[in-house]
Amino acid sequence: MTPVTGSLEWKDTGFLRRISRADEEGCVALYINDQLECMDLHLGMDEEPAKTLWVRIKGRAGTGDIIAGVCYRPPNQKDRADEAFYRQIEAASHSQALVLMGDFNHPDISCKDNTAGHKQSRRFLECIDDNFLLQVIQEPTRRGAMLDLVLTNKEGLVGDVKLKGSLGCSDQEMVEFKILRAVRRAHSKLTTLDCRRADFGLFRGLLGGVT
Repeated sequence: MTPVTGSLEWKDTGFLRRISRADEEGCVALYINDQLECMDLHLGMDEEPAKTLWVRIKGRAGTGDIIAGVCYRPPNQKDRADEAFYRQIEAASHSQALVLMGDFNHPDISCKDNTAGHKQSRRFLECIDDNFLLQVIQEPTRRGAMLDLVLTNKEGLVGDVKLKGSLGCSDQEMVEFKILRAVRRAHSKLTTLDCRRADFGLFRGLLGGVT
């Protein structure tokens, strides 16, 4: 098998931890609240490269852990990389609580009818069905197509799904949702910023002015 190209980076910003994986085609990143107990997972890392990140977030006693994943599937991704990605999904779906989010780049998929025109897209739907995953986004995220999806293996785990408009020069919608499960918080004496009071409208305007 071809080893993963690129690198995995952990970065502590003081109130969030950033995990990212990058190669010549781009990167995926996941920001995690520094107060949460979590660890990164290596699912199929010795296989064909796939732009994915997986972490295990510790749940409170008696609630079980949550597996969270983020992915980016390039539009021209080959079948071999797709199959490596599907094996990662299969491994992660064995957990009691899974949330997988990202840009899957299957514009021909109709989630309402569970149909698709292209062979690769039909294979993706087959993977979702085989692993009993639910898709929770109900609106298109880019030019009438549902490229961005949020998948879970537990009904009621994900809620309050909202599309929040584009960020900066992007033409894709931001997706906001809540994971409805109690998680264990790490003990920390660090003073952190309260981002809930941030002016995200101002951030969007500033980023929109960047050329």
